[in-house]
Amino acid sequence: MRQSAFAVAISLALLVTAGCNQSPQAPKAQSDATLSAPEALPEPVVEDQPLVLEDIVEATSDHLVGISYQGDATLYPGLAKALKSYADAARSGVIEAAASRPKGADAGSDAPYDLSLSFVELLDTPELVSWAADGSSYTGGAHGMPLLARFSWLPKQKKMLTATDLIPETAGWAPVSAYAREQLHTQLSQRIDADDPSPAERAKMMRNAGRMIDDGTAAKPENFAQFEPVAGVAGKLRGLRFVFPPYQVGPYSDGVQSVELPASVLLPHTAPEYRHLFEGGGDT
Repeated sequence: MRQSAFAVAISLALLVTAGCNQSPQAPKAQSDATLSAPEALPEPVVEDQPLVLEDIVEATSDHLVGISYQGDATLYPGLAKALKSYADAARSGVIEAAASRPKGADAGSDAPYDLSLSFVELLDTPELVSWAADGSSYTGGAHGMPLLARFSWLPKQKKMLTATDLIPETAGWAPVSAYAREQLHTQLSQRIDADDPSPAERAKMMRNAGRMIDDGTAAKPENFAQFEPVAGVAGKLRGLRFVFPPYQVGPYSDGVQSVELPASVLLPHTAPEYRHLFEGGGDT
């Protein structure tokens, strides 16, 4: 029911805005400086006061905003604050971009800028709570810019679990990088073969896209900052799914890509205080 009501609200908002923009023109080319995903969030301040997360639907002649929350994070104020901070940053970015774009003859297009962002609860256990944020923002150009973030909250410690916390030693990221690269190269090969290109064209595509994979999966924690749990048995995790937005390991047309790493690959390099989260990692 919640998703249906939200979809209806968005539809009504679009109809209102359509009345304000009778003859939208094709958008002008988007520059590299346009809005992209908000930067990595700072460690949230833990507060005991509950924070209510409410869906947002806004429609003006300049911008459209739709933000939804599918789940309840109010039991974890620090997590709720991190979700709201991300949403507020994305919303502010679109509104500010809409307010600052040229008007009149120099506008290029009178189509409103827009933000569509959905937060979804992925996991809720006594040891780990996980949420995903996915969406896009449009501030001109051929297409919107993707928004992607993952939030892993440790209820007992009342803090976010980051990639650096999980694998603190630099050397520990080398096997993670190698595993992710192998999987992504395999996925790339399968996508290219499905199009049945010529041998020369296939080699060119593998070389160009393969370089993006290698660059985007270098053995650094910032390249693996977005991850979500893969649930196993008895409340344990059987692995993590690392998620890569468009442009990190492939062109925009390849969309969001992901690689699932099993616990057996992660555990030898996981910080001792977090090994109990995984199957085979022992108890707390």
